[in-house]
Amino acid sequence: PRATGAPPSADTAADVLDAAAALFCTEGYGSTSTRAIAERAGVRQASIYHHFATKADILHALLLTTVRPSLAVADALAARTEPAAVRLWVLCHRDVTLLSAGPHNLGALYLLPEVSGEAFAEFRGLHRSLHARYQELITDHGGPVGDPPALTGLVLGLVESVILRRRYGATWEPVPDLAPCVADAALRVLGLSEADVASARAGAEPLLADVATP
Repeated sequence: PRATGAPPSADTAADVLDAAAALFCTEGYGSTSTRAIAERAGVRQASIYHHFATKADILHALLLTTVRPSLAVADALAARTEPAAVRLWVLCHRDVTLLSAGPHNLGALYLLPEVSGEAFAEFRGLHRSLHARYQELITDHGGPVGDPPALTGLVLGLVESVILRRRYGATWEPVPDLAPCVADAALRVLGLSEADVASARAGAEPLLADVATP
């Protein structure tokens, strides 16, 4: 049931997730109660439990939204035949776009100590799978600089730096060219020349529409 006087909604679960995202990212996960989430969502507290058994389930659902779309893109790219550098550029672009989108910095929830618990095993597994997809592309590219595991960490560090940029910035406004700039930088980490980076970027742009984030 919806709280008296609250606006109607066809999707209580979505309202709960949006309210929880705002509170977790501003007040903190530990400081946020399901009652506070219900009040912000405009629903009765009991309504939450029709969709989520625990507060941890709400957090887990939010975390999954930060990795599933990028992993779907990565899986689609694995089946493509474009050069690895082109596909890596697209994956970086899509991942940065996802992490920088929306009003709430959900990527910051990665840093919560609770995320190491068993309740979040699915999220961690999907994040490892995404990491593996990055490493596959870097390995396929080859090149003279570094080894794939180390380079993968550097590339992911660049991509996920948007999380800290959002967290510590006084204000946050998505930068239109942020995703392509990070994707370019990722290729430079692999040792590509400026000409090769430009070539990969040109080759990636038509591919972006084919592997749009779900």
